[in-house]
Amino acid sequence: MNDEAASRDHIGSLERGLAVMEILARHPAGMTLTEMAEEAGLTRAGARRFLLTLAAAGYATQAGRQFSLSPRLLTVARTWLGGASLWTFAAPIMREVAALLNESCSAAILSGEDIVYVARVPGRRILSVSLDVGTRLPAYCTSMGRVLLSGLAPGELETFLGQVTIEGRTPKTMTARAALAEAIGKAKANGFAIIDEELELGLRSIAVPINDRTGRTVAAINVSTQSARFSVAEMEREILPALLAAKQRIEDFFVV
Repeated sequence: MNDEAASRDHIGSLERGLAVMEILARHPAGMTLTEMAEEAGLTRAGARRFLLTLAAAGYATQAGRQFSLSPRLLTVARTWLGGASLWTFAAPIMREVAALLNESCSAAILSGEDIVYVARVPGRRILSVSLDVGTRLPAYCTSMGRVLLSGLAPGELETFLGQVTIEGRTPKTMTARAALAEAIGKAKANGFAIIDEELELGLRSIAVPINDRTGRTVAAINVSTQSARFSVAEMEREILPALLAAKQRIEDFFVV
């Protein structure tokens, strides 16, 4: 679409109305016509028309001289959230992480003894197996698995550790159950987990949990890289901040 066509299709009044809603959102105590006109760069008459229109549509309320947003906007947001997959919402954020680091970024949930990939932005080919949505990997030797296990209740974790089948996938795989329990506890305390060539030689990964509004761990996201590209210390220093920022933005999905 060229600039002229885009200009014809652009509805300036709608854009200004949305801006008025955003300004109201920043002032939960309410605003007067004069205050809105000043902050939105409108005349008092223009501000009045926008505010009265929002009130008539149910998106704002008026109490004397004060206008405030109404709960209807929350209803719209909840309707959208109810129809949107978390991973539809999270995918653009994960793409930003992958592009920033030039590495893959993935998300998974816990299913029995495994993690199941629910979203993935591929980067460099670093695993001998192909990873796609639906791929299952053992939880005990993956970074996402460790943080997902750290979110289990103590009894659930004890059951998992008592029943899980553990095998040494590499010489560095942690196979002692007591050591594994300690590593999961460390992941819980730190808020992240790093796996150093336990799943496959040459592969390191770092993961953080995704928690819902109650604090329950519902998923995990990670970044995987070649061991030659990042040391464990460099992953914590250079990759973890980007993952934590993405975690916060994804968890905002649960706030409304």
